[in-house]
Amino acid sequence: MTTFGGFSRLFLLCFILFLCYAFITQPGVQAWSKEGHVMTCRIAQNLLEPEASHAVQMLLPDYVGGDLSALCVWPDQVRHWYRYRWTSPLHFIDTPDEACSFDYERDCHDPHGVKDMCVAGAVHNFTTQLSHYREGTSDRRYNMTEALLFLAHFMGDIHQPMHVGFTSDGGGNTIALRWFRHKSNLHHVWDREIILTAAADYFGKDMDLLEEEIEGNFTDGIWSDDLASWRECSDLFSCVKKYATESINLACKWGYKGVKSGDTLSDDYFNSRFPIVTKRIAQGGVRLAMILNQVFGDSQKNTVAAT
Repeated sequence: MTTFGGFSRLFLLCFILFLCYAFITQPGVQAWSKEGHVMTCRIAQNLLEPEASHAVQMLLPDYVGGDLSALCVWPDQVRHWYRYRWTSPLHFIDTPDEACSFDYERDCHDPHGVKDMCVAGAVHNFTTQLSHYREGTSDRRYNMTEALLFLAHFMGDIHQPMHVGFTSDGGGNTIALRWFRHKSNLHHVWDREIILTAAADYFGKDMDLLEEEIEGNFTDGIWSDDLASWRECSDLFSCVKKYATESINLACKWGYKGVKSGDTLSDDYFNSRFPIVTKRIAQGGVRLAMILNQVFGDSQKNTVAAT
């Protein structure tokens, strides 16, 4: 597999420029939206073991106060910058229309056919880069801070079902429809509309309460019996392929099913899909924590980074 490189040594400057950019531009369609990525990263950080927690805090810039979620949307903000334009294909996977399957060799490439340039390849490669963290500052091949931020973001992306969607509609981006009373598209419904509707209808627009509900569902709620299986991963490459396969299966069964351009989606679609969205956010956070705990934890127990 290809290992991505060429990271900026001016990360701090880039982030300052990003802040300026964020204030003067309107947000575009983002994977899981800002809210979804923030919840994924907070769930993960809450599950970090002490050694991994310390490593993450050491890699984060001081101005975020050790909060990983503060930078989890950074890869979305810079993907169209010249220096980071090469990362744009890493946010998704295009699969053959109606195939409802993921095949790494067939599907993981950019529009020019360059192999490994998809979200599954990105998760594997940035995890591999972070596995060099123990080698210290003498290893200058990778920017560890950027690798952490990309991994955290792409673990959210790979769990968003419509980010492993059909090629012809760009994962639902070209399926124009109405979400209740306003215009949207199928991809954006899964990125953000379902999350915001749930927050408004059930949690008083308080995303912290929604996150607490999601965490409660896997700590001692309806998903608690599934938690151990979510964390299972003896071979990272196989696990990444599993995550992508889960997403395309959900996209077919719950995303695309019964939807066509021009439709109006409302209560029936929301009520049946909301549990899928929250479960994928939870799985992304739990699995991100699992990877970081193994990468930064006891090297003798480090199985995912060694693959």
